[in-house]
Amino acid sequence: MDRDTAWQVITQERLSLADLLDTLTAEEWETPSLCAGWRVRDVAAHVALAPRPPGPWTMIVEGVRARGSFHRLNHDIAVRHAHQPTERIVEELREHAASRRLPPVTNYRNILFDVLVHGQDIAIPLGRERAMSPEAARAGADRVWTMGWPFWAKRRLRGVRLVATDVDWTAGEGAEVRGPIDALLLLITGRSAALPHLTGAGVPGLTERLS
Repeated sequence: MDRDTAWQVITQERLSLADLLDTLTAEEWETPSLCAGWRVRDVAAHVALAPRPPGPWTMIVEGVRARGSFHRLNHDIAVRHAHQPTERIVEELREHAASRRLPPVTNYRNILFDVLVHGQDIAIPLGRERAMSPEAARAGADRVWTMGWPFWAKRRLRGVRLVATDVDWTAGEGAEVRGPIDALLLLITGRSAALPHLTGAGVPGLTERLS
């Protein structure tokens, strides 16, 4: 997927996520997401912040607070941003949906899979259907599989061959695991919610690992 097409998908994902969030009750905003320790409102705030990243000085201060842990830094910034009214988070998503500004040390390929996966982190626990473009999911899966940190997909899924059933995409070697590309993208980013949508000889072993 080329850069312009990817940015078009990112814009659409931000807008459609804003539409979904507009329908949530106050209780649903507080629902735990698929990300451990993150509520729906925290994930939404994280996505809204992507085109408006903190400046270098703020990142240094936050890094000290997080004792050098990127995951803790990421979580804490999102949680603090999530304190604002939910209506403002939705407004920010719409206002900056088409922005191509990037946080430091990342690129549009990362933003693409990030917004795709986080949309599911919100929708799945709420029992909401949220379609994912197969072509965008394939581009996201390509990126995650080859990037190493922070997912280390090749290492975590050693001994498994992943096969998409709706697009031309395979990765790894070993016991076969088949499923739609959106479920495989969730799997390689560490989401056990993908398991019910997968079949094949490798699924029991994956279930044991992810549990």
